[in-house]
Amino acid sequence: MIVSLIVTLTARPETREELFRLLVDQVGPTRAEHGCIDYNLHIDAADPCVFVFYENWKTQADLDAHMDMNHLKPLLSQIDRLLAKPIDIWRLLPA
Repeated sequence: MIVSLIVTLTARPETREELFRLLVDQVGPTRAEHGCIDYNLHIDAADPCVFVFYENWKTQADLDAHMDMNHLKPLLSQIDRLLAKPIDIWRLLPA
């Protein structure tokens, strides 16, 4: 079954630009990963510190492999410093 997620990351105002660069840098490599159907980064229209990913994966195993990719390490190693609050993940089911 396809795995669909909405992932929200809220930057601290002083780290907004740094987080944005890290997020943009992971889009291309992630889209090239096995099992990635789509991986889209958005910015909240009301709050430029809020970033939202809408992503779809062919399988849970593909998503699990994504989380171990090297291109995520620069982001994940600094996540507590960059974010104002914990990552919010919504897992979606087809209607």
